[in-house]
Amino acid sequence: MSNILHPTAIIANGAQLGDNITVGPYCVIGPNVKIGDGTTLQSHAVIDGHTTIGKRCEIFPFACVGMKTQDLKYAPGNATFVEIGDDTVIREYATIHLGTKDGEATKVGSHCLIMSHCHVAHGCVLGDHVIMSSAAMIAGEVVVEDWAILGGKCGVHQFCRVGTHAMVGGMASIRQDAPPYMIVDGNPALTQAPNSVGLQRRGFSAEVRAALKDAFRILYREGLNRTQAIERIQYEVADLPEIQRLVAFYKSSQRGVL
Repeated sequence: MSNILHPTAIIANGAQLGDNITVGPYCVIGPNVKIGDGTTLQSHAVIDGHTTIGKRCEIFPFACVGMKTQDLKYAPGNATFVEIGDDTVIREYATIHLGTKDGEATKVGSHCLIMSHCHVAHGCVLGDHVIMSSAAMIAGEVVVEDWAILGGKCGVHQFCRVGTHAMVGGMASIRQDAPPYMIVDGNPALTQAPNSVGLQRRGFSAEVRAALKDAFRILYREGLNRTQAIERIQYEVADLPEIQRLVAFYKSSQRGVL
């Protein structure tokens, strides 16, 4: 398959382009960039650094991927990376930066949607099927697990985690870990309720949704501390994989859970 490369695009020597790629007007592609088959770069997109873009991605005008980190701890000469999975969409003016420490990679999984004006900082790791709504911003070293949704203009503090299937409300301020399967909203953010509608849409059974509701009640409505709540969940709530993952998330938290 042939590539469609606009004559005004600047593609550095050394860049590796797969098959069936479209590069629009005034795009800039750096010498250490690798782009997978079927990916489209619309006009004015900039891809630089040691960046790998997966297959069938779409990058919209004025998005910048693989630019130097804004972290002042970066040392000149460090080799840092960006890795983007397959079938991911990066919309207008979104920025995804290189890592800071030598060898560090910023990673975005497959089937993600990074909407306009979003920012993914150094060393972040996004799973698959993540949605970042417009102007959502995540600081360095943040982990966003599979299927999580970040609402518009929300901000996530560095080193925090957002659990799988979590829903973060618009303009929320995330200063601690956002638990999986839950809705988190507010400034400062609080865990509000299980993400029941989202879980139902994604095919979770009534049994799983009921168990998560029970776990939420024990964690947030019984006046228990975290250790007491986890013990009660392990004894009283159905031993399902989702409950096991929820408990493990709380136990492994370094910053505390909202």
